[in-house]
Amino acid sequence: MTMTVDELVESFEFFDDWEDRYAYVIDLGKKLPPMPESEMVEENKVRGCMSQVWLVCEKDVAAAPPVLRFRANSDAFIVKGLIAILLELYDGQTPAFILETDALDVMGRIGLDQHLSPNRRNGLVAMVERIKKIAAEAN
Repeated sequence: MTMTVDELVESFEFFDDWEDRYAYVIDLGKKLPPMPESEMVEENKVRGCMSQVWLVCEKDVAAAPPVLRFRANSDAFIVKGLIAILLELYDGQTPAFILETDALDVMGRIGLDQHLSPNRRNGLVAMVERIKKIAAEAN
């Protein structure tokens, strides 16, 4: 079950300092379901990330309206956590919702944007752009 944007922002407000928030991000990443090795291939890699990131999407046409289901993984703990946050926002949502929802704005509301290295931020932008491209093609 995905969290709403407000629920996601509120979940980070429980932590007083960034060390605790980073630990929370890493914990979120550890809770990601495992991704089959058969999907961790070159064609599923997200370009623009320093770490390796794999992302796959399936359109669930049984849902009304149809929604997108994402699976993703990374070889870096903090990046897996960022993926988990993006999946909280976007997994199981309609392409229109995904296109309307600005994950970078949400990261700003959480305060994560100010606490990511430039390389991590570039990787986050690359992941969001890939998800938005998939949503645009599915819309």
